[in-house]
Amino acid sequence: MKPLVGISLTLGAIFLFSIMGALVKAAEGVPVGQTVFFRAGCGLPVIVAWLWLRGDMPEGLKVQSVRSHAIRAIVGSGAMGLGFLGLRYLPLPEVTALRFITPILIVIFAAILLRERVRLLRITAVAVGLVGVLIIMWPRLSLDGGEREFIGTVMILSSALLASLAQIFVKAMASKESTAAIVFYFSATATTLSLLTIPWGWVWPTPLEWALLIGAGLTGGAGQILVTSSYRFADASLLAPYTYSSMIWALVIGFFVFNEVPTLQMLAGAALVICAGAFIVWREQQLGKDRAARGKINATMR
Repeated sequence: MKPLVGISLTLGAIFLFSIMGALVKAAEGVPVGQTVFFRAGCGLPVIVAWLWLRGDMPEGLKVQSVRSHAIRAIVGSGAMGLGFLGLRYLPLPEVTALRFITPILIVIFAAILLRERVRLLRITAVAVGLVGVLIIMWPRLSLDGGEREFIGTVMILSSALLASLAQIFVKAMASKESTAAIVFYFSATATTLSLLTIPWGWVWPTPLEWALLIGAGLTGGAGQILVTSSYRFADASLLAPYTYSSMIWALVIGFFVFNEVPTLQMLAGAALVICAGAFIVWREQQLGKDRAARGKINATMR
């Protein structure tokens, strides 16, 4: 294990994902389905090249359950599309803050779908995180604040919900399916599904939009590679807190590129969500250590 390498890769991935989000937001004149096509389609060659260099092509693409990959990819594609749609209605920092509810939702779905035991500390953290989300979205709950903002909030929360479900599916698949297969088939499925939106109107992008869309695909694909590679050098529980660096980039990009000034209410809610999510990550790490220690004790007693 090389923790510093893993942390560096994670920070690099978060930076690239932040740039990708900004490029998608800037290309708001292009239909969402078409944006998903460029994000997944342009990122796919980058991912294939990376898998080839790793020696995972084509052996690493063998699957144990086509159904599992299909469900994970469809849910993940839905999360991507809704997330891109929400970017068109809300400021970038607010979108980022609302998406931080994903690890909180993962705890809830893990308890429901995977029958994981959730104790009082994590339940409390979930409650605090939900309060933070409520604080962020409170101004958007009334249509008096603007119908676009209300729709955007619903889209982002729906995206976070689907993203958390996708992570639960990945968690369930991890012991049976290779990382290479999960990454590849998600991008391939998202590219294919996006083509179904053609009847709803695709456009011929302007030169600037071509650059934005292709850039989003390349940065998104590169970010996916970095975040996947980071797990080879450090545990996921160690790397997870560094994903919150996206809030910094969202604030910087939102202010200097889109002239978006965050409200104190949004920042307060985001702080609660981040603290709750960070605590959940820390608690998961502690529980993992406890399980490993018990495993060693049981092994010595045999």
